[in-house]
Amino acid sequence: MTRSILIVDDDPHIRQLLAFALTKAGLEAREAEDGEAALAAVAANPPDLVILDINMPRLNGLEVCRRLRAQGDLPILFLSSRDDEIDRVLGIELGADDYVVKPFSPREVTARVQAILRRAGGRAAPAAAGDDDAAIVRGRLTLNTDGWTALWDDREAALTVTEFGILRTLAGAPTKVFSRDAIIDRLHGPGFAITDRTIDSHVRNLRGKFTALGGHDVIETRAGVGYRLGACAGQTS
Repeated sequence: MTRSILIVDDDPHIRQLLAFALTKAGLEAREAEDGEAALAAVAANPPDLVILDINMPRLNGLEVCRRLRAQGDLPILFLSSRDDEIDRVLGIELGADDYVVKPFSPREVTARVQAILRRAGGRAAPAAAGDDDAAIVRGRLTLNTDGWTALWDDREAALTVTEFGILRTLAGAPTKVFSRDAIIDRLHGPGFAITDRTIDSHVRNLRGKFTALGGHDVIETRAGVGYRLGACAGQTS
């Protein structure tokens, strides 16, 4: 089945440029000219991923992201101007999976879209009963790697694709400390230009979601090195 991508940008040239690149890569490209049209398009026919410009009239990308996150975990890739670092970080904190800075290469956007879709690919296929390889259990944390669900005891944490990928990376090697660069490589492959601050924002989101469930010790920070999985026992520091 062809994966559907909704491109949301008030600049028709950018929409057409990305639509051409994505279609050439075998993806279905749909377009929306502003945030209100994007929400209507998602409601009418949900895509597999949304490419979302931050600066738009009527309803900006941050507000669209906030509303989409209130509805579910649809993957989101932000487009951002070079002077909008604060907005980019805020976008990640709202739950976006990744961002690309303008001006951008359509090839880079396509590669990032495909990377997110690969990570999200297993979501539609729930784990088979009794499939031990489909679950990672660390203390009170359980990751269903086929169904892309994360549980604290019996309560699910609603994670984005990128958040789940980070947690699965740490849980897969619980004694290892991963640098931010190593986490980026695991998620995207070598060569992706993502700042340390972006990874920190994703980790902060993860901690907040599990803390709300009582999981105060899911991720440890090793100063000057990176992150590793915590004890997952529900203990406060």
